[in-house]
Amino acid sequence: MNLINIENITKYYTDTPLFENASFTLDDTEKVGVIGINGTGKTTLLKMLIGVEEPDKGTITRANNIVIRYLPQNPKFDKDATVLEAVMEGNRTQENEWSIESDAKTILQRLGITEYTQKVSTLSGGQRKRIALANTLLSRAEILVLDEPTNHLDSSMADWLEGYLKNYRGALVMVTHDRYFLDSVSNRIVEIDKGKIYSYQTNYSGFLELKAQREDMQLATERKRQSILRVEIEWMKRGARARSTKQKAHIQRYENLAAQKGPQQEAQLELSSVSTRMGKTTIELQHITKGYGEKNLIFDFNYLFLKNDRIGFIGENGCGKTTLMKIICGIEQPDSGEVIKGQTIQIGYYAQEIQNDAQAGLAYMKPEMRVIDYIRNTAEYVQTTDGSVSASVMLERFLFPPEKQYGLLGKLSGGERRRLNLLRVLMEAPNVLILDEPTNDLDIQTLTILEDYLDHFDGIVIAVSHDRYFLDRVVRRIFAFQDGIIRQYEGGFTDYQARQQQEEGIKEDETKNTAKKSTLEKEASVSLKNIKNRQEKLRFSYKEQKEYETIEEEITLLEERLQTLDTEMVENGYDFVKLNELTTMKETTEQLLEEKMERWMYLQDLAEKIAQQTNKKM
Repeated sequence: MNLINIENITKYYTDTPLFENASFTLDDTEKVGVIGINGTGKTTLLKMLIGVEEPDKGTITRANNIVIRYLPQNPKFDKDATVLEAVMEGNRTQENEWSIESDAKTILQRLGITEYTQKVSTLSGGQRKRIALANTLLSRAEILVLDEPTNHLDSSMADWLEGYLKNYRGALVMVTHDRYFLDSVSNRIVEIDKGKIYSYQTNYSGFLELKAQREDMQLATERKRQSILRVEIEWMKRGARARSTKQKAHIQRYENLAAQKGPQQEAQLELSSVSTRMGKTTIELQHITKGYGEKNLIFDFNYLFLKNDRIGFIGENGCGKTTLMKIICGIEQPDSGEVIKGQTIQIGYYAQEIQNDAQAGLAYMKPEMRVIDYIRNTAEYVQTTDGSVSASVMLERFLFPPEKQYGLLGKLSGGERRRLNLLRVLMEAPNVLILDEPTNDLDIQTLTILEDYLDHFDGIVIAVSHDRYFLDRVVRRIFAFQDGIIRQYEGGFTDYQARQQQEEGIKEDETKNTAKKSTLEKEASVSLKNIKNRQEKLRFSYKEQKEYETIEEEITLLEERLQTLDTEMVENGYDFVKLNELTTMKETTEQLLEEKMERWMYLQDLAEKIAQQTNKKM
């Protein structure tokens, strides 16, 4: 069923066209991921879907009485509202009067918020975003429209939200940079590119393949056009021999071919290596301890950063990751311990939130400041592998054309401001890059280029991130905050996760073994009594008799079930999700069959002994 239909819309932002004759539809079974570089109109499209903005041209049609809920990038609340009041706002109905408070608390707990009576105005931006997400998920909507829902979520929260949205029965439209999340949840990708909307009926992995095919087809079409055009030009050079209708049509054909525009090359963000030479001494953390009030965040942490280290810090929100980054930078001081820095160390700190107050110094983004002045305040020129490069050229490499360079900061989108702030950090030519949640609000293309840049960056990279893909792609060592202790794991996020599961499995096995040992001791005691009793008189108990009568039939059914599963696995050999489910079912069935066979052997042996005892008496 079609829920929303957008036809031939055109939308301008100042003098820049965001959309030109673009179209989009949404059906009730679709989970759509919207992607595109910052500033192309992703958030504008979401706002048009919900009716907050209207197109300059074109039509938007929505199904009657459809309920749509929207999660904005920067949600706003009543300053006097408590956490629980903010989550329940707009969601209370007669049907859920008795359950809404309990449901709200359940979602809040999943998102790491347990202080329900706290004023929303006292919370951080990340906490407010999670409260807004809880409010949106609590609603009874047919369509969820989510703008960057995974921002400020740690890995466990992102996993929970991923499962929630996969099972959500309504339609979903979301803008997100989280590629693992996008790949898992979405069944359709919509790309905004140069004012057009391209739709791909697949997840993110499939989109990458289909987009490459589309671009190859466009290039092939353009090569064919150029080939025909060359022939036509040769014909025109010879001159028309007569002014016949046929030749006039030929001339018109040439003019049409010449007027056609070839496929525009996608603007590419370019990052040249920008860093200062590093001496022998890097950064060493000695016995760092830090807490606030009774809460201990970091306890006796030691680490010597090596040249070209790629380090990732992970943990729940509020555990102290950003605090540690600020201690390394010198913005905050530890309660005890020392940070030793080499004389040649130049730190570039990419903060989680862009500072909007004068205390931020060079990082301060005045809305009335011009884009180029913001960069020039850091450096007029910077040395790269391409030689000395001006601020203006660097801005062009960061997808800020000349007309935008002299525009005001206040007119940039959130993602464009983040990209500009990243350029400011790199213009400082650091040899130690500290990136605090770099994936928040950066588009996927920028992230891909940044990841490639970090591969070749001649220095130390320290990243705080909840983005599982980014951590797998960039870091080679993980430090996890766990109850005030920072534990070290080698590899990326997937390696860390596997190690965690292994450790949890060991603990679980130890618990099971203890319980099993206790159970075996009890069973041995009971068995000993049974043996003594049976030595006097062997016989089936009532339960054993019933079990003996039915167990062969149960074994037959399990064997037939295994045959059926084998057939289904062959039929679903290309459906990896279904194949995984069938494999798990087969393993469970085989284990159950093995247990039944062992039980049958015991009962059969007992039956034979009872028969022998009866024969002796006769």
